[in-house]
Amino acid sequence: MSILIDENTKLAVAGITGREGSFHTLNNRAYGTNVVGGINPKKAGTDVEGIPVFADWKTTVAETGANTAMIFVPPPFAAQSALEAAQAGVELVVIITEGIPAHDELKLYNEVKQHHPGTRIIGPNCPGLLSPGKANVGIIPASFFKPGNVGVVSRSGTLTYQIGNELAQKGFGNSSIVGIGGDPVPGSSFVDIIELFEQDDQTELIVMSGEIGGSAEEEAAEFIKANVTKPMSAYIAGVTAPAGKKMGHAGAIVSGGKGTAQGKMDALRDAGVKVGQNPTEAGALMAEIVAGLR
Repeated sequence: MSILIDENTKLAVAGITGREGSFHTLNNRAYGTNVVGGINPKKAGTDVEGIPVFADWKTTVAETGANTAMIFVPPPFAAQSALEAAQAGVELVVIITEGIPAHDELKLYNEVKQHHPGTRIIGPNCPGLLSPGKANVGIIPASFFKPGNVGVVSRSGTLTYQIGNELAQKGFGNSSIVGIGGDPVPGSSFVDIIELFEQDDQTELIVMSGEIGGSAEEEAAEFIKANVTKPMSAYIAGVTAPAGKKMGHAGAIVSGGKGTAQGKMDALRDAGVKVGQNPTEAGALMAEIVAGLR
C-alpha cells in the first residue's frame, strides 16, 4: 500500500501548456503516473505530447475520470482552479503554485472543508507527493527513491528531497513521501498525513521534517502522543532564525515568542519522537530505530 497516490491515480493538470506545467507533467508520466488530461480554456482541443487538453475541470473529469489534480496555474488564479477541481469531484488536489494570496488560501480551505469534504488538498506551495514505484504527482525528483516502509512528511520541498535522499543513502525505501507546503494555510497538516501513515500497512516508520513558524508541529506532537504507535524521527529547520523575520516560506516566521524551533523540538521529544539536529542526524536516528526493530 501507499497513501494518497498509487497505480490507480488518474492525473489531470491545470496549467499543462505552460513551461513548468508541461515539463513536470511529462516527468510524472515518464515515471509511470497515469496522466489523463490537462486544462487550459484557451487551448482546449489541443494536446501536449498526446495528453488531451480540455476547457475546464468538469469536462476533464467527465471525459477522463480524473481523480487527482495538479495545479500549476499562476498565483492569482490557482485557488479558483483548485476549487473548480473539487467542485468537479476530484478526490485529491495538489497545488504546486507558490505566492497564492493568503486570503485566497483561507477561502479555498473553508470552501472545500464545508462543501466538498470528499476532496483532499495538498499544498499550496508544495513539491507534491511520491509513492515510489507507483506514482509521482509534483516536482519531487523520484529517481533515487525506491519502494519501502518509511513514510516521509515535510513542510519544505528541499528538505523533503534531502531527508528522502539521506534515507535512500542508508538503504531505506519509502511507502510515500508527502510535501505539505510552507504557506500559512495548508490544505493538509502534519496531523492529516501522519494519521494516514499510522493507518497504512506498508508504512512501519515515519519521518517528519518541520520548520519554525505556526503551531503545526506542536499540534502534531499532541496527536502523536495520543494516537501514533509507529516509531518516528524528526528534524525542525530554523534553530538559529531570529524572531520576527520571515525565513523562506510565508509561514516560517517566529512571532511573539511562539513557533520557535526549540519549542517544537521539545514538544516532539515529549511525544516520544527522536529529533535530530539536522537532516543527516534525523536519517541516522531512523537507522537506529530500524536496528532496534530487528
